Amino acid sequence: MLVAGASIAGPALAHWLRRRGATVTVVERAPGLRPGGQAVDARGVAREVIRRMGLDAAVRAARTDTAGAYTVDADGTVVETFRADDDGGDGYIAEIEILRGDLSRVLHEDTRDGVEYVFGDRIAGLVQDADGVEVTFAGGDRRRFDLVVGADGLHSALRAMVFGPRERFVRHLGLVLAFYSVPNEFGLDRWLLEYKEPGRSALLRPIQDATRAMAMFSFASAEFDVDHRDIDAQKRLLREQVTGLGWLTPRILAHLDDTPDFYLDQVAQVVMDRWSSGRVGLLGDAAFSASPMSGAGTGLALVGAYLLAGELAAAGWDPQAGFAAYERRLRPFVEANQEIGRLHVRSLEVPDPAAEPTAEPEWDLGLIDRAINGVDLPDYSGVPDSATPAPPPTTAFLP
Repeated sequence: MLVAGASIAGPALAHWLRRRGATVTVVERAPGLRPGGQAVDARGVAREVIRRMGLDAAVRAARTDTAGAYTVDADGTVVETFRADDDGGDGYIAEIEILRGDLSRVLHEDTRDGVEYVFGDRIAGLVQDADGVEVTFAGGDRRRFDLVVGADGLHSALRAMVFGPRERFVRHLGLVLAFYSVPNEFGLDRWLLEYKEPGRSALLRPIQDATRAMAMFSFASAEFDVDHRDIDAQKRLLREQVTGLGWLTPRILAHLDDTPDFYLDQVAQVVMDRWSSGRVGLLGDAAFSASPMSGAGTGLALVGAYLLAGELAAAGWDPQAGFAAYERRLRPFVEANQEIGRLHVRSLEVPDPAAEPTAEPEWDLGLIDRAINGVDLPDYSGVPDSATPAPPPTTAFLP
């Protein structure tokens, strides 16, 4: 099988496919793993998937170990407190909170001895037939696979290639987020700090390296037309949008040009009526992004990977039956988390003084529980589950 994308969903799927007996190749267009990024959370049923992967200790060792969060005013005075043990570890600050890049590293280290990783390349074209998929790579290779899965994120090239242009599926939610690491000159010690103004916010969070901190900005934007690979344009946009924002914003912006891991993108969801076509399927943000405002993107990727590999194996690797069962089990869980994402964005909207007052979004406790725990995890006792190492793989880093 071929998996496109080596962030979180791709390596997680590779873990389960290998255990179910498949031979797996992961292709990633970046030259290597991407460090840093936003802090991601594993709540509820996603924690059980991590346990079944045998990675609980490794993931916990790489956590940010954030004790909680303070909402502060412009002078730094605390106005609200959230603790990591609130709501049984499934609250605003999750018990398992880890930088995206650190979780990606854990997953890669877990799978690299039994999975072929090809960095610095991408799928340039594919042709399906009744028995397989002929794939042409940008680097010039042509190879044949039984199945192909796109786990290549919100801007999935494979999705566009097989299902149609991104405009059909990506729904901008009116918000933009930016993340980058900065020197910890702010005295952070296990507590996240967040400052909010109408339509904008700034945040600093501690990470494992106590000499550094992760900064985040958010701002409202009805449209988003900046190329997701044009870093210079993204930095200009960020400066324009947060100029005049109070608190520590000028000091955080002072490090914008020397950070090694800047990332900015729209807050968006991917909504599709099907996640597969023939022998090609989608996973994670490529198929069903719930947006960072759901707090569930990582959980959806991990749970989706477990179910996709399990259902394909249970169906004897028949793509039609396996993909259909995967979607049937996962879709209600996805829809609950997408609703949480939309509600969170609505709660941040700045009211228009000229508009009629609207009711505040209602946080249904039943919806929250469905978004955290609302999917069954079969044990797949009738399919192979082997941790026996596969033959030595090849990891290629291409220019």
